[in-house]
Parts: sequence; C-alpha cells; structure tokens
Amino acid sequence: MTTKQRFFIVAILSIFVSCVSEDTDSKEYNVVHGWPRLPENFLLGQVGGVDVDSHNHVFVFHRSDQVWRDEIPTDPINARTILSIDGKTGELVSAWGDTMFLIPHGLSVDSQDNIWVTDVGYHQVFKFSHEGELLLTFGEKGVPGLDGEHFDGPTDVAITPGGEFYVSDGYGNGRIAKFSAEGEFLFDWGTKGSEQGEFDLPHGIDLDPNGFVYVADRSNSRIQVFNGEGSFVAEWKSAELGRPWGLTVGEDNFVYVVDGGDFEASESPRSRVLKLDLDGNIIAAWGSYGKYDGQFVWAHDVGVGRDGGVYVGDVYYGMRIQKFEK
Repeated sequence: MTTKQRFFIVAILSIFVSCVSEDTDSKEYNVVHGWPRLPENFLLGQVGGVDVDSHNHVFVFHRSDQVWRDEIPTDPINARTILSIDGKTGELVSAWGDTMFLIPHGLSVDSQDNIWVTDVGYHQVFKFSHEGELLLTFGEKGVPGLDGEHFDGPTDVAITPGGEFYVSDGYGNGRIAKFSAEGEFLFDWGTKGSEQGEFDLPHGIDLDPNGFVYVADRSNSRIQVFNGEGSFVAEWKSAELGRPWGLTVGEDNFVYVVDGGDFEASESPRSRVLKLDLDGNIIAAWGSYGKYDGQFVWAHDVGVGRDGGVYVGDVYYGMRIQKFEK
C-alpha cells in the first residue's frame, strides 16, 4: 500500500469515527476554513512552533523546503522562516528569519512580545524583538553539549514575566535548564529516563501564572509538572492523554496539548488536541489523524490567543497551521 493510499483510508476512517461519536466535548472547537490566507505560491513547510502575541498576531516557525527526518541538513534555510499572521483575518503581517536557521523547532512569545525560538540543528536558542531584531543568542552554533553554555537539540522555551527562562533541552540531553533574565545559567534538572523528574525527549514547555513548569515528556507519553525550582509536583499520564508533543497554558488557565500520536509506523495513527484544567483533567478533545481540514498528521505545537482561538502547527507531511475556535 502506498503512503497516499494509507492517508486516504485513515482519513475516511477518522471521518466515520467522528460522525458516530456521541462525545459532545469533541465538538466544542471547530476548524476555521480558509485560515490562513497566505500569499499565492507561498511555500509553508513543516511547522515546528507557534504562539500568539498580545496583538493577536500568530507567530509561526516553519522549515520551508527543508525536511528533517533522520539526517541533519547542512545548509541553512534561505526562505523566511518566522511568520506573523493576523489571527482574525489570516493575512500575512510580516516574515523574516531567512538564512538564519537549520532546523526550526519551538517558538514562544514572552510577556513583552519578544519572540524566542530554538534550532535543534544548530543547538541554539534565540531571542528576537517583536519586529525581528536579534537580541540574544544562547548556545554555540553547531556544537552540542551539556553545560550552561551548550545545548543538544533544544526544543522549546518558557519565559517568566520577569524575563527568566527555561529551555527544554530535549533531543540529546533530556533536561530542563533555567537561566536568568540576563542569560546567566542558574541550574538544570533531569536526565534521560522514565522516573519522576527524568525525561525521554522533553519536547514542549510552558508556565502557569503561579510559576509551575509544565513539560511535554514526549517519548514517555506524559506531562510532568514542577515548581519553579525543578521539584517534581505531578505526572499526568493516561491512554486518553496519549503522547503529548507540545503544550501551552492559555490565559484562561487551561492547558492545551497536542497529542501527535505514536509516529508513522503505528497501526492506529492519531493526532489531536486536548484541553485540560490545571489538575490534569481533560475538558475537551478534538481532531483526528489525516489531511482534511481539522485533521493532523503530526500535530507538533499549539498556541492560544487572548480571544480563545487555538492554533495548531503540523510537521512531517502535514506542513500547515490551522485555527480552531468555539
């Protein structure tokens, strides 16, 4: 069976399942058809990161024609990799970041509307102004490591209102590193493993208003919660939660999670969005595996606007950003 045939069969099954489901929560959010409205012939690649600023601009970090599966590419992406899209209209507001990145991954917007991104190929973290001026760079370009000045495949960033920030240093190291607002390394915690406080690919990270740290521990199929000093608080893990790839804490104090599924080889592929309260209870779930509107191949990251709009980036063959609203 070809990949195309497989996608078609799975999509039909997903539509059938959604039609017969009696779970009203799954219908709480609906896809916004025709969003975004990018310029004609604009090439949107694998979407690694997404977040929303205070102006309801949706920032998207994508890989254009760069494809990452097994081997790390060697040439930077010539296209503009950071996009700002109007959350309401879907129109492109600005685009920048050409020739700067190798493998775009996570993107976060801080309380001052600065843009933070991670590059898992260059092993670096970058801070930009809202207009795209490079402010700070962390990590040595192309050199992996495990200390206060090096990362090994950093995946995401979470920033406190005061400017301190946490990096999920996931692909190589399996740790969380905390830095001061000035970029001074403070401490880290975690190592590869499956016990409390250990990680197997910490893939997404965010903070709630009380300073608790939420980590999408992807290959351990769980979310771990810590206090701001790295002490373990809770583990969320269940068949319903699935395999969290990315998460964000909305201003409504709900945790939005993308379950990217169990990779292409899975006999029962899935990809969806979940909404949880701060105790880890699932409030709503929607989406399924496929390429139709409202479906995902590998849901990779999620952002939430102040107006309640939910934005989901898709990597692998998905290569798109979708908007959902109540």
